[in-house]
Amino acid sequence: MGHCRRARLGFHSRPGGSRRQPSRSRGPVGDGCASRRRRRAMQSFQQDCVELALEKYRRGEVSRRTLLAGLAALGVGSGLASREAAAQERQLVMVNWGGIANQAFGRFYGDPFASANPGVRVVQDSTGPSAGRIRSMVESGRVTWDLCDSSATSSYLLGGMNLLTPINYDIVKRDDVIGPTFALEHGAAPYSFSNVLVYDTHKFPNGGPQSWADFWDLRRFPGTRLLRRDAAGALDAAQMALGKDPRNLYPLDIRASLAKVREIRRNCVFWTSGSESEQFIRTGEAVMGQIWHTRAKVLEQESNGRFKHVWNQGILQPGIFVMPRGNPGGELAQRLLASMLGNPEAQVGLLQFLGNGPTNPRAAALVPAEFRRFNPTDPENARVQVAQDGRWWGQNYAQANADYIDMVTG
Repeated sequence: MGHCRRARLGFHSRPGGSRRQPSRSRGPVGDGCASRRRRRAMQSFQQDCVELALEKYRRGEVSRRTLLAGLAALGVGSGLASREAAAQERQLVMVNWGGIANQAFGRFYGDPFASANPGVRVVQDSTGPSAGRIRSMVESGRVTWDLCDSSATSSYLLGGMNLLTPINYDIVKRDDVIGPTFALEHGAAPYSFSNVLVYDTHKFPNGGPQSWADFWDLRRFPGTRLLRRDAAGALDAAQMALGKDPRNLYPLDIRASLAKVREIRRNCVFWTSGSESEQFIRTGEAVMGQIWHTRAKVLEQESNGRFKHVWNQGILQPGIFVMPRGNPGGELAQRLLASMLGNPEAQVGLLQFLGNGPTNPRAAALVPAEFRRFNPTDPENARVQVAQDGRWWGQNYAQANADYIDMVTG
């Protein structure tokens, strides 16, 4: 039991990304560590972005060039530069959650920085910068990563353990992000994403749910619900359903929020990947759900508006990049992060390609009109959402998520 418990509570995946396959919560889904280890890993938002990009390419919606440009903006590539090239130029390693075998250097992030800094090359490592791997690398004294696509939760967790390099805000500009949750002591965010409420309008011809209180109202809005198999997001919504003011949502009452989820557990299915969340809604197995806004956009567009999503009480989150302590890039890595945050055109390009929200305050004016309603950081959309408190989750995620998983599978 010891190893399995550590995997659930510790550093083996990105906080906010659980490890279990979705299933109906009617009775136990298995017992013992071996059963849990056999379930495939839970997908992160970043991994789902890569999957969405490939889906667009396979359907012929984007060219190979556009695909590679979009993947580059996500920091997805196929490996490191040759030893010979590395010996002749300074190299920065950006680590992501991809696993794509195509070389996709930074058309939006890496190339502009390299052009402005001759002799610098930004290369990619798509092996997944889990908190556990960052911790192991730093503690071993063999740090090879410079920038890692992480989370606010991990930045507080690892930063508190002195495993990350603080952001140098003499180099990275706080004015290049829209708010304090996007510029943390140990991380900063060049993109954003949201957990939103999506519903099937055919099931609710007289008007669908508009809040998490409605989501929990089985009498007015009957049918199966969909939640992520992860506490982060689900418990925030449960707390709002309990009536707490979204403007003053944190700290969450974990016990009360878990009890609120337990109320609808028998009417829920749980997802672990973006494609699964989409499928549960598309097939009608769930009539409403809490999913990533990027998947809600796909559902709405492909169904010609049958599946709607609601920005109200959405849970807005920063796509935080962190720097492991002792990273070889040093100040140069800080400058790369500053470039990523300071380039609103590149951020708008990523929004158009996959839906990731810009975080630069100058980006909103550059977003084409047809994309504004799908942009989580558009001023009209952002003002009705809740900025998730990464510090609170960093302090409470391990135990809260363990209790949540035990509850939904028990």
